[in-house]
Amino acid sequence: QVQLVESGGGLVQAGGSLRLSCAASGRTISTYTMGWFRQAPGKEREFVASSRGSIAAYADSVKGRFIISRDNAKNTVYLQMNSLKPEDTAVYYCAAGWGGTTMNQYNYWGRGTQVTVFL
Repeated sequence: QVQLVESGGGLVQAGGSLRLSCAASGRTISTYTMGWFRQAPGKEREFVASSRGSIAAYADSVKGRFIISRDNAKNTVYLQMNSLKPEDTAVYYCAAGWGGTTMNQYNYWGRGTQVTVFL
């Protein structure tokens, strides 16, 4: 079992930055693909970014603005979000699993942290 706790969300003006953290416990994250997803009101949860070893992947909507990183020694994953836009407003979820860009490839989920971007 892996427990995931997100933090770092908040209210930010458009163009600003936030860094989300996801602290894991129970097992080391070093062997997992770690992902970030988000869900805006009335919309389905969508892939944002993932990290497996040194390989990172991003949704087109955040490419060039968001950076995923991981500190295996701290068992923590980060999502640096720059040049934020109102359409980035969502609850952001951290996930651990075995792959990719779809929710069913992840076994463990955090409870989420709210990010709100205003003009």
